[in-house]
Amino acid sequence: MVALPAYASGTSEVPLLGDTIGDNFDRTVVHFPDRDALVEHATGRRWTYAQLKAEVDAVALGLAARGIGKGDRVGIWAPNCAEWTFVQYATAKIGAILVNINPAYRVHELEFVLNQSGVVALVAVSSFKTSDYAAMIEQVRPRCTALRDVLLIGSTQWTELVEAGRAGDPAALAAAQSALSPDDPINIQYTSGTTGFPKGATLSHHNILNNGYFVGELCGYTEQDRVAIPVPFYHCFGMVMGNLGATTHGACMVIPAQAFDPKSTLDAVQAERCTSLYGVPTMFIAELSHPEFDSYDLSSLRTGIMAGSPCPVEVMKQVIDRMGMREVTICYGMTETSPVSTQTRADDSVDRRVSTVGRVHPHLEVKVVDPGTGLTVPRGEQGELCTRGYSVMLGYWGQPDKTAEVIDAARWMHTGDLAVMDEQGYVGITGRIKDMVIRGGENIYPREVEEFLYTHPDVLDAQVIGVPDERYGEELMAWIRMRPGAEPITAEVVREYCAGKLAHYKVPRYVHVVDEFPMTVTGKIRKVEMRERAAEILGLS
Repeated sequence: MVALPAYASGTSEVPLLGDTIGDNFDRTVVHFPDRDALVEHATGRRWTYAQLKAEVDAVALGLAARGIGKGDRVGIWAPNCAEWTFVQYATAKIGAILVNINPAYRVHELEFVLNQSGVVALVAVSSFKTSDYAAMIEQVRPRCTALRDVLLIGSTQWTELVEAGRAGDPAALAAAQSALSPDDPINIQYTSGTTGFPKGATLSHHNILNNGYFVGELCGYTEQDRVAIPVPFYHCFGMVMGNLGATTHGACMVIPAQAFDPKSTLDAVQAERCTSLYGVPTMFIAELSHPEFDSYDLSSLRTGIMAGSPCPVEVMKQVIDRMGMREVTICYGMTETSPVSTQTRADDSVDRRVSTVGRVHPHLEVKVVDPGTGLTVPRGEQGELCTRGYSVMLGYWGQPDKTAEVIDAARWMHTGDLAVMDEQGYVGITGRIKDMVIRGGENIYPREVEEFLYTHPDVLDAQVIGVPDERYGEELMAWIRMRPGAEPITAEVVREYCAGKLAHYKVPRYVHVVDEFPMTVTGKIRKVEMRERAAEILGLS
């Protein structure tokens, strides 16, 4: 018998949404005006859908009053907070393109993103944790020629913007919304780049509205659900799977804290009777291992999403048994696909949920191809996973050449991930063609870190690999060749050199000084061998 090809299409009786984000949100408000829409647990602030619409419309009209309109890029640099959500929906209503900026970014990363996307207005908090955002913004502002407006949340300028919006003309906002197409770009999310600089995945209303909607559909969301979102809004996980997943169903978004904290998350789930909880495996591990875990009443939990990195079997069992999340699902995707391409279903076995990333999403196609020929392999054979359909990004902002490297002529997005599809259409991720490292749900491309390490005066060459880590899944290890006469560099020196220049999660935890790297006969560095030797060096084998 000829084996089936490793191809699957997501059939569905539920049609795609043809709305813009703003119109879809307004429709939800009409249906559920008095239901809880957004709760900021740490501060006690809360909004019904009608109240949330008033805030969103005020910010939208306030931005419009400052000359911001369709196609303009508006950056947001803030941790999870209600204002992040206001800005997300407000920019969508006026057609401005929201540019997500990672709260961990340092000065050179901030400057690059602001300039590459041409941000005209930046909404930010003045500080977060140990980062003085206001000072960093002032440092880069003279070199960001497009940036004309900086609005710090909680400042006088922010208050004036909201007040101006409240006094604005709702008819003008309605007119702005009516001039938008679902296919318009509405969001730019930066992914770490193999060239050493991030690339801006450009997403449309149609991309992310539908992806959030169908994630919610497969979680069985209704207006009765309350979704705890401790994952960051600057990722698709937070703003698409979380916020849009909720608002497309009239569900409530619950923000446990500005950044992930296991106790705050457990507090929020208990206090708000959340029915769904999101997280990467390390977050669930932190919650389950919290010393006060058994004192919490989590009986309201029904479902949730685990994504970002593979889920250990024991963790999944505990999430189901100890947290009561019997319908928890696993999602797989990437920013460039809005993000979810495959998802497990509520009735899938525990084994399916830990050994695979589920089946293809509704209205999407996935296939596994031979990386050399591009031909679809039979089911059961390994190859590169590709995705096609409504979720595939418009392209990398201002980089058609980079777009062409990952989206082929038939509009298949080549993920760079190695996968196997079984006879029932379940997909298992088996590795990565490129050497991307996933640390606690953060995608890190070694090339970016390597290029930065090259700037150290004593470093002749650097190679960065991922090594196993119990807490984060993977950690970074730098193999370094020193310049002649230089003293061997230590991990502490590397950390000091990176401080304030690289996001914390990109700083190598381990440093190994060598005279030469393992090489192939053709002169290519053998990172596979480096990883094997690293396991021995670190006692991980």
